Amino acid sequence: MLLAASLLTSAGLYGGMEVIAEPVANGRPVADSGMKLGADAGARTPVWPHDSQREAAIDRHVDARTAAAEKVLPDDSGTGRRAVFSISRQRVWIVSAADRTRRTYPVSGSIYDNLEPGTYKVFSRSEHARGIDDSGRMKWFVRFTKGPRAAIGFHNIPVDKGKRVQTRAQLGTPLSHGCIRQAEPDAKAMWRFARLGTKVVVIP
Repeated sequence: MLLAASLLTSAGLYGGMEVIAEPVANGRPVADSGMKLGADAGARTPVWPHDSQREAAIDRHVDARTAAAEKVLPDDSGTGRRAVFSISRQRVWIVSAADRTRRTYPVSGSIYDNLEPGTYKVFSRSEHARGIDDSGRMKWFVRFTKGPRAAIGFHNIPVDKGKRVQTRAQLGTPLSHGCIRQAEPDAKAMWRFARLGTKVVVIP
């Protein structure tokens, strides 16, 4: 009898009832198949691959539209051949006589409020220059106005003690002490464009 009961139990039948062995409880939820689920399995909402792909595509589209809108020449930036600097957008446009944007790029303007919106003209140029208080060396300096302590203009990212004072990735953020810092290729482009007397329009 004992042997029969043992055989019935091992077969999952006893007393006319089917006996289902329960998995060992350890405080974690168990799936219907007996597989253990993660602690937050019940709280997660499944996301199908095509849903995530669609969301990523939408994000890329929005980012592209935002970037394109950022590069559009502002309406209140004057007319004719000119260089335009937007203080709020930290961006420069080089504009042809036909009012077409020839080049646009992010820059780093001043951390101080030392440049008023208005229309200026390039009055001085230096291929090599030194910052006030020996704060670094710069190239392709195009000056269009004067600040409280020194001239203000466009130039490349200064080098101090053999190291650039900021990275190219930081352009687009105010970081200078008065001038408008540009990446090397953009500084060279401005140097070629902005001859003496070239109009410079500064907008908020």
